[in-house]
This record gives sequence, C-alpha cells and structure tokens, in this order.
Amino acid sequence: MSVRRVVPDVQTDAMEENRDFYGLLGLEEAMDLGWVVTLASPSNPTAQLILMTEDRTAPVTPDISVEVDDVDAVYAAVRERGSEIVVPLRDEEWGVRRFFVKDPDGRVVNVLGHR
Repeated sequence: MSVRRVVPDVQTDAMEENRDFYGLLGLEEAMDLGWVVTLASPSNPTAQLILMTEDRTAPVTPDISVEVDDVDAVYAAVRERGSEIVVPLRDEEWGVRRFFVKDPDGRVVNVLGHR
C-alpha cells in the first residue's frame, strides 16, 4: 500500500473568505462541489487543502483525508486491527471510494482512492 497524498480538511462557514485567504498563499481551486472545495498548489498539485461546510454524504466532517493506492486493502487492515469505522467503505458519486476511521486520538480520517 502506498499513500498518494495527505490533505487537511477544514470545516468552515466562511467558504469564500477562506478560498480568498488561501488564494493569497498561492492555492488555486482544483475542485468545487459547492459544499466541498479542494485548493491546490499549481506548482505542486499534491500540496492541497480541503474546505467544507459539512460532509453531505457522511454523518461527520473528517479532520484529514488520506488518498491511498488500494483503499480496499487499507479498509481490511484497519478493520482487522479493530479500529473504529465511522463510515463504512463505499463508492461516492464524484469518483472516489472511501471510508472514515478514527485514529487513536479520535480524529476522523477520510481514507480514499480514486476509481
């Protein structure tokens, strides 16, 4: 298994203000679904930040997203270890397969792979 990127997820009620602020730091919009926006560095596309008002397809908003090359294998590994699954593995309409799991400190991690 390999990690493709790790992205902080920032919950906000000030989407436009944050988009403008992080734009001053050089991040540009890479994806916008309305409730979730991904900002990325044009010179280093894996340097990203996710802004979201809420997660519209999950009961909680994640703290961090980790993209992996084999999300099914990671899901099996965290289940075998007994980690707390918050949202079970599933396919999302925007082209990712993902699940949420809690880390040892209780942070919610969105683990995903692109289909």
